[in-house]
Amino acid sequence: MVDITIGEAVSRGVEVRRARIVSEPLSRYSRWLWECTAQVNLAAGEQVRWLPRHMTAGLVTPPSDFWVFDSAVLVWNHFNGDGEWADNEVTTDHALISQCSAAFAAVWERAVDHGDYRPS
Repeated sequence: MVDITIGEAVSRGVEVRRARIVSEPLSRYSRWLWECTAQVNLAAGEQVRWLPRHMTAGLVTPPSDFWVFDSAVLVWNHFNGDGEWADNEVTTDHALISQCSAAFAAVWERAVDHGDYRPS
């Protein structure tokens, strides 16, 4: 497995984007992500946007958290019933990658930039 930081990827010209669909009011964990983690990621060059769940009407998104790398690899993140990370699953299935990429693009377009998002 290759371990590359956000900063290293960005320094090579890679665009790193994260979109979070969140329920409002934010849970303690989501608020922590907004207050702390996003600041670390932004400082490294990642772009972060937030989409309140009430603004998702009409969007079709996968039910699981995922990452798409270079339009070639899809990683599903699986969580247990307590919300703790349990495992991941990697695929190179082009159809799934295309579906997830399209879903991400739709969420990204509608989501609010981290600098402008004010959670309730």
